[in-house]
Amino acid sequence: MKRMILLAGMAIAMTTAMAQDNDYIVKTKNVKKVEVAQAVTAENVVAEDAEPKDFMGKNFRYYSMCDWKDGMRFMVIPEKYDLLVGTFRDMSNNKEVSSGRLRHHIMVYKGHEDMLNGRVHVNFYCETDKKSYYYELPNGTFDDYCYGKMGVPTLAYLGDVDKARELLMDQTLLTRTQFFRIDTEYDGDGFQEVKYPKNKLVTVKAIGVGTRSFPVKIIVEDENGEQFYQNVAMSKTNSGMRDDEFDVDNAKYLFEGSFEFTGAEMEVSKDFRSYLNQTVYTKYATAMSSKGAGKTRDVKVPRLTGFIIDEINRDKNHEGYYSLTLREVETRRIFYKDITFNEDNRGPREDFFGYLFGMGEGAGRNTTLETRTAIREGRVIPGMSMEEVEMAVGEAASKVTTSDGVTEWMYPRTNSVLVVQFEDGVVKKAAARAAGNGGATKKRRMAEQSAGSTRLTGSGFSSKGNATPLQ
Repeated sequence: MKRMILLAGMAIAMTTAMAQDNDYIVKTKNVKKVEVAQAVTAENVVAEDAEPKDFMGKNFRYYSMCDWKDGMRFMVIPEKYDLLVGTFRDMSNNKEVSSGRLRHHIMVYKGHEDMLNGRVHVNFYCETDKKSYYYELPNGTFDDYCYGKMGVPTLAYLGDVDKARELLMDQTLLTRTQFFRIDTEYDGDGFQEVKYPKNKLVTVKAIGVGTRSFPVKIIVEDENGEQFYQNVAMSKTNSGMRDDEFDVDNAKYLFEGSFEFTGAEMEVSKDFRSYLNQTVYTKYATAMSSKGAGKTRDVKVPRLTGFIIDEINRDKNHEGYYSLTLREVETRRIFYKDITFNEDNRGPREDFFGYLFGMGEGAGRNTTLETRTAIREGRVIPGMSMEEVEMAVGEAASKVTTSDGVTEWMYPRTNSVLVVQFEDGVVKKAAARAAGNGGATKKRRMAEQSAGSTRLTGSGFSSKGNATPLQ
């Protein structure tokens, strides 16, 4: 086994010089070039034993082996296991050929043939060394085999790479995940996982071959000149993976899991885009949508819930509205909320971003757990600030200051009035007083005062101007 591994490593070294001249092999900049062992000859290598409407659907058709046509081009990209178990045999002598020696060779599909011994050969012509090879199906007929997702091991489909180059080079994209890679080896496949913010504008700088499962390597560059890449599956031709395997952690290996176009349909005003990746908190309880168990449902989100804004998409059905995708800070659960950045828009007051959300995690996030719990439950307790009281029970109907310097806020209730007393800006006492004699008149007067000062009008909320973009 050690001998086979050593020989496989020597075979990889042999292909290094050739890979440097292969324009399908691309690297992020600043990758270090290292000295490699002297190339060995082939004689020293011993064979080892053993119609869609969306962008992707229109441009990257999936081809099962049943649909392969003569001339389709692939590149041999062996993984570690493939270095020990050969895939191809030399058609001239039927001998197995090391996958390591064929690394980065370009194979052109030449159909299949049924052999006299009952086996099936899938034939290829190698553009790189001008020789013919075949892959022998492990069992069954070609029709039985071709409908599966297995395909031919080691082969990355170059049709996807060529099409991606045609359509994506120099395009401006938006990152849709935080997890990417940078190259660490000029002559090898070494890489380092890196983390970048979501929703960052990047430019496609190079496109080459990735892996068999994710054959399109897309290198992008941000505004600071930093480069990173993602290997993605486009058509999934010969990827060897089922559709249901491209979820959760593997979702980023689909193009739409890592990138998004910035065309007119997806464009969000630059003023509002500055809110992306910002942390906000709810100043009031509100209804949002959330997905769970494959279903979307409405949920009540309490006050002082912290979120990170992951996405802002224009609402095509409501002029001036945007749909926020929000990631809850503590649980990482995803929520959705439709809002407007313009308070002049007709609609409920809580639809206005500036009313519903505060920037950052909010002063209340730094208070005690008892205070945060009271705010979320709509209660007032001693020690609260004036801002926290407004988050808990809203704007007061009446605000007065007594002769001894005590500030009182009053909130009409059905049969009582909630009186909140402040000293030095914090709650000293909060108690309900019965309406009593004249209480109803006083309650009506406070309600009338409240109606005269509220921000709500019969046709929506009053003009307060637009939300100010972040600086």
